[in-house]
Amino acid sequence: MGGRATSVEDAVAKRQEQAAPDAVMTRIGQVVMLHHGGDREEARNRFLQLWAEIGEDGDPLHRCTLAHYMADTQDEPDDELAWDLRALSAAEELTDERLAEHDGALVVRAFYPSLHLNLAADYVKLGRSEAARVHLGRARGAAGTLGDDGYGEGVRAAIGRLEQRLAEEEPPGGVPEPGPLDGPGGETLGPPRRRP
Repeated sequence: MGGRATSVEDAVAKRQEQAAPDAVMTRIGQVVMLHHGGDREEARNRFLQLWAEIGEDGDPLHRCTLAHYMADTQDEPDDELAWDLRALSAAEELTDERLAEHDGALVVRAFYPSLHLNLAADYVKLGRSEAARVHLGRARGAAGTLGDDGYGEGVRAAIGRLEQRLAEEEPPGGVPEPGPLDGPGGETLGPPRRRP
């Protein structure tokens, strides 16, 4: 009996996905909510299942979005970096036309401040200040594409916090030591995440 209920539930879920404008983005959003609800491991497992479905050559919007959020579920900074690099790579393949199919108000270049800020934060966690500075400069350079809304202000503030941290960490003539995973006062180094 249990198998039959699962089959019915699967059929209902499949019909809901088909009715959604972009079922994969809907599913990614559901996993993001699971992660924000505190189930990091289950979110990571579901993201991996979705990644297997999407594939390395799948829709760049799906790959960028999933990798962007998958990075947050990682336990190790080098794994987080790998997923953030996947997100950037997919964004470079993404077109404004494809993005407009999902949300007509978005343009690809608006992704870059957050993507580069995430990479800068990853490199800080790994003690690679020069690489962090490169991506932080790219994030700052792209920040003009952000809106004057809470999300844009949050990303710009995170850029400022990370710039300040890097300025304070750099010993004269020396190489900074890797710091804690969070910024001063416990705030995260990366940008706020916009919901898919």
